[in-house]
Amino acid sequence: MGRSIRNQVVDDSIKSYQAKLLAPFAVLGIRTEEDWLTAIDYLPVDTPLLAPQTLLAREVCRQLQAYLNEPDFVFDLSLHISGTTHQQRVWQAIQAIPSGVTSSYAEIATQLHSAPRAVGRACGANRIPIVIPCHRVIAKNGGLGGFMNASEGNPLEIKRWLLRHEST
Repeated sequence: MGRSIRNQVVDDSIKSYQAKLLAPFAVLGIRTEEDWLTAIDYLPVDTPLLAPQTLLAREVCRQLQAYLNEPDFVFDLSLHISGTTHQQRVWQAIQAIPSGVTSSYAEIATQLHSAPRAVGRACGANRIPIVIPCHRVIAKNGGLGGFMNASEGNPLEIKRWLLRHEST
């Protein structure tokens, strides 16, 4: 499967998962549509697991497990995520950050002739975390910055886990 991004609206009110995979920090709720990965949601660790329901969901789980075992694993999935032109550009820039490396919101903003807050909002709108590794984007001063535009739960613990996993 070649890596590509398809820009089309996906109804977020439909939360049917094609798989639920246990990770050390959450259960990963995997949503697919046709031949596209559309979302990965972080669900509570006590969420019941769901074996892959489709061949694509099985492949997504295989690749996520490969990443969890080896942080240098490179994903090769077709992505279907809607967003503005700016968001698409930010997500492409984020995908270029190698495992074990971080970039700041300000660095990406400079690269894209944008503003750090706009980059942060695009990171928060990313519905395919890990594959589009927004956890690799940190504050200019080296702090973690935000994660997932979340105000509840403890999303920064997930970001910390992912960065430790990649040894950054």
